[in-house]
Amino acid sequence: MTWRASRRWTAVAAIVISASAFAQGADQTRVFEASMDRVWVLARLALREHGWDIEKEDRKAGWMRTDARRLEGEDFTVYASGTKHRLRVVLKSLPNDATSVTIEHQVWKEERILWMSKDRDLPATDHKVEQELLDAISAAL
Repeated sequence: MTWRASRRWTAVAAIVISASAFAQGADQTRVFEASMDRVWVLARLALREHGWDIEKEDRKAGWMRTDARRLEGEDFTVYASGTKHRLRVVLKSLPNDATSVTIEHQVWKEERILWMSKDRDLPATDHKVEQELLDAISAAL
C-alpha cells in the first residue's frame, strides 16, 4: 500500500469513527475552554453537588466512575431486584488549553439472590443526568 492510499484510509477511518461517536454521544460530550486540571476539579464538584459519590478515578488516564444508584426496585440484603445506574466521566485534554468531557451513562437490571447476581445491560434512553452535569460544569466556569 502506498503512502497516499494509507493516508486516505486513515482519513476515512477517522471520519467514520467521528461520525459514530457523534451519533452516539453528541449530547453527552462537551468541550470547555479551560485546562484539564480546572475542569477535573469542577467535574468532581458537579458530581458531588448532584449527590454522586466517586467510586474510582484515575486522573492520569482522565476518568472517574461513580457509585451505582438504584433507579427502582428493592434491596433486602440477601435479595435485590431492580434497575441501577452509574456514570463514567471521561476527560481529554485538547489543544489551546481546552478540555473535552464525555459522560457515559450505564443502566442495568439487577437480580441478586445471596451472592449470585444476574445483571443485564439496558439502553440509557434519558440523558437528563448527563446534561445536568455538563451544564453544572459550564456554569462553574
